[in-house]
Amino acid sequence: MTLYLLSINQPQGELLPEPEFLAGVMRQVGELRDELTSAGSWVFGQGLHGPETSTVLRPLDGEVLITDGPFVEGKEYLGGVTIIDVPDLDAALHWGRRYALATTLPIEVRPFQGGAGD
Repeated sequence: MTLYLLSINQPQGELLPEPEFLAGVMRQVGELRDELTSAGSWVFGQGLHGPETSTVLRPLDGEVLITDGPFVEGKEYLGGVTIIDVPDLDAALHWGRRYALATTLPIEVRPFQGGAGD
């Protein structure tokens, strides 16, 4: 089995989806989590607060500079993560597709280093 990160990329700016739409998304994501748990493939998953809540620690001349806000400006930001343990990339892509359809957002699928394929 190999660990994969499914990262949910959200567009920058205010997202004000209809409450019914958001409730449907959360229901579908919950169902996916239940399926992954039943399959023994669920490791961890959680949404993140917006990039404006981040704190960046940057090494500078032997010290560490602390600043508020995101590291880079961009059109998208990391909105949440799910870590799964599946046999191969095909299985990870299967779950990634399902998350993309459920959330209507781009999903990046990436293996962790040190897995079976390394």
